[in-house]
Amino acid sequence: MRVLPISVTAVAAALLLTACGSGDGDPSGSGSASGGGKNGDTAACRISDVGLEVGPVSAAPAAGDTGTVTVTLTGRGTDCTLDGFPQVTLAAGGTDAEVPADKAAQGQQLTLAKDTTASFTITYVRGGAGASLPVDKLTVSLPGASDAQSFPWTYGPVASGSKGVPDASVSAFQQAGD
Repeated sequence: MRVLPISVTAVAAALLLTACGSGDGDPSGSGSASGGGKNGDTAACRISDVGLEVGPVSAAPAAGDTGTVTVTLTGRGTDCTLDGFPQVTLAAGGTDAEVPADKAAQGQQLTLAKDTTASFTITYVRGGAGASLPVDKLTVSLPGASDAQSFPWTYGPVASGSKGVPDASVSAFQQAGD
């Protein structure tokens, strides 16, 4: 007669786990800091979870030219999730300007495991005399996390459009390497 209580307990446990959800039901597709992985098994990446490196850089040589700055993220330990686009801010003196996401790019969700890499690219137009931001700092934060990391910007001024928005865009995260 002990078989029945064990079977009932197993079924009850399975139903309880099913009721908790798998993490796939997020209708926004944005993930979250507490789950966000495909099966709710990985948290959103934080700056402290990854190593960030700026480069390679193809700096725009003259006003009106386009340049690119690649930022590479390397997993340091526990698996974490990158979802969509990073938040990138360019600082010019005391003014911060957020770089908009590339309108042609589509965000995706990636799991960053230890020693694996992902990257994103900032594409910008070099500014000249007139409407440009004398950028001196690049700040990166990751979706679902509140921490950020800054790097010096040594690639010249960035052209600015209406309302001080930089003539630049940031790509979605892409898996790097094999």
